Amino acid sequence: MANDPHGGVLKDLVARDAGISSRLREEAAGLPDIVLTERQLCDLELLTNGGFSPLEGFMNQKDYTSVVDTLRLADGTLFPMPITLDVSKARIEELKITAGSRLSLRDPRDDDALAIITVEDVYTPDRIKEAEKVFGADDSAHPSVAYLRNRVQDFYIGGTVEAIQAPNHFDYVALRYTPAELRSHFKKLAWRKVVAFQTRNPMHRAHRELTVRAARQRQANVLIHPVVGLTKPGDVDHYTRVRVYEAIMAKYPNGMGHLALLPLAMRMAGPREAVWHAIIRKNFGATHFIVGRDHAGPGKNSQGKDFYGPYDAQDLVTKYHEELKIEMVPFQQMTYLPSTDEYQPVDEVPKGVQTLDISGTELRRRLRTGASIPDWFSYDAVVKTLRESYPPRDKQGFVIFLTGLYNSGKDTIAKALQVTFNQQGGRSVSLLLGENVRDESSIDKSYTTEERHENTQRIAFVSAELARAGAAVIAAPVAPLELTRQNVKDTVLHSGGAGGNFFLIHVATPLEHCERTDRRGVYARARRGDIKGFVGVDATYEKPEKVDLVVDITTQNIPGIVHSIVLLLEASSLL
Repeated sequence: MANDPHGGVLKDLVARDAGISSRLREEAAGLPDIVLTERQLCDLELLTNGGFSPLEGFMNQKDYTSVVDTLRLADGTLFPMPITLDVSKARIEELKITAGSRLSLRDPRDDDALAIITVEDVYTPDRIKEAEKVFGADDSAHPSVAYLRNRVQDFYIGGTVEAIQAPNHFDYVALRYTPAELRSHFKKLAWRKVVAFQTRNPMHRAHRELTVRAARQRQANVLIHPVVGLTKPGDVDHYTRVRVYEAIMAKYPNGMGHLALLPLAMRMAGPREAVWHAIIRKNFGATHFIVGRDHAGPGKNSQGKDFYGPYDAQDLVTKYHEELKIEMVPFQQMTYLPSTDEYQPVDEVPKGVQTLDISGTELRRRLRTGASIPDWFSYDAVVKTLRESYPPRDKQGFVIFLTGLYNSGKDTIAKALQVTFNQQGGRSVSLLLGENVRDESSIDKSYTTEERHENTQRIAFVSAELARAGAAVIAAPVAPLELTRQNVKDTVLHSGGAGGNFFLIHVATPLEHCERTDRRGVYARARRGDIKGFVGVDATYEKPEKVDLVVDITTQNIPGIVHSIVLLLEASSLL
């Protein structure tokens, strides 16, 4: 028997509003609209299919404040994560959004209207407080704090949602279940107890042994429920991971396990996230939930220490056990015993017995170098899939992003790098010059800050796609803002797959030199006012905070600079 939903009722808004969806779609065609971000799209899907029950919309200020401060909705219901719809001030003013407004929420991929929100309030969040309370620190080393600082808009909109349709998916459709569908599946198979396993990483033999052991100890079945929405930047892409999951499911005892995909945008919020994950799995019908060591932790903070303690997540889930009404299964660290060819929990291995392990770092090294991966660690089909998607480093794509003032020498460096990489061979080489991916001569055009940011984001998208395909990409826009450069890096890391190797090079040639040697007279035109928003004249260039290399053509020659960049790539095993 499936677990009861959180709050007692599954809030399946798509099913609830099915009878009025046609009318809602007609209404949406005439409403002002908000095109959702990727995170907002994930959130909306789980709002409308019941995965976020008992929520029926994006949080208003009262619920948001209560969740941030107390891990509870304003009515006292346990819910640890703010689910918010952020919108820019310009958009609010343009659409005249106020309490009572009705807005269409559109899919960024195909512009389909997915829902209508009736606005309850528009409010300004305290993002520093949100970072400190929800993520434990206002530290940009945390990916969600960086997202909060760099991507989240200044205002939140709260309000209830009416569902028009679920988002369309074209990948792994047979593995995508709503909470109602998964509950129905459990009922059909007469599964009374279900142990859910959350993961954002590939699975290997130890994970299979852990989940099988957990199920057998509880006379239960296993739900492998991996996240295929937003995860941590740099994670293995979900296409590769799902192929791995499909391969490993064949290794489970017949009828024990089931694979279903979760379109969640993770926050990497450690303890709070563990409680949130437990609520979500409860809504999908699971009765048990495996909580790992440092569950949903993002790694090290800016001081080099873990953001969360190893058992903080388990402790918080235990604290709210009575309200969650889903049994926590503590993740047991498994180790391989060669003498008996089996995995055992580390704390159950007799003293003196030999054990073997391969760390995540070591696995990545073996994949990168082509070194063997023993069959005691993983399965042939899993290793084959990972090797196909993540070739050795010298076959992976990468992005060299040169930022600096106009006439700083970045274009000359970029062209010299292109020749050097072509000479070396082994990869296609793509050169993206100028401020617009479609026009290399675009530097002497007038741009607003927003236009320049959008153009650079297009360059980032193209760079990520090329790098994913194994190309060496050299991009050289001015990119004057730290926010823009960080977004470019995030795009490459998130979308570049095995080619998500990003190197930021600051061409720090002084403005005086750039202007004095400007043979085209572009700076002079900008100073006369013929070009508006020109960086270095009437627009600011923000010095990059974190770079892989700083160069300056007034103190270095071009061959020397190119050689230093080549050495940087060689140190990363990419050449």
